[in-house]
Amino acid sequence: MNIKEYKAAWKEAVLFFEERFGNDLDIDGILFLIGIQELGQGNVQLTKDEKTDVMHIAVCTLLEPYGYYEFEGLDPEGWPHFKQKSKLPHLRPLDQQKLIKEAIIDYVKSQKKTAQDSN
Repeated sequence: MNIKEYKAAWKEAVLFFEERFGNDLDIDGILFLIGIQELGQGNVQLTKDEKTDVMHIAVCTLLEPYGYYEFEGLDPEGWPHFKQKSKLPHLRPLDQQKLIKEAIIDYVKSQKKTAQDSN
């Protein structure tokens, strides 16, 4: 996708979350929301370490379609676990952010498709 399409797709992805959870979400906020969604335990109190784990769940979920992680299953408390399948390439910070944004765009597209398919 070219830069114009990328910017429009990112704006649409952010809007997807802001319509549901409020304005002014940054990338970390979006990652946290994805992690909470994938955790699937609803509104729960989390420790600082658990919040970090939620962010990790989001990153693994987002990068799984790219072949970097594989879902292994849920632990007894219902937390998803992943194994790393391949090492992430060394990327500059801006390239890392672009990869995560592209993965979020793909995630939103799949969420919308799932919602459409269930209607």
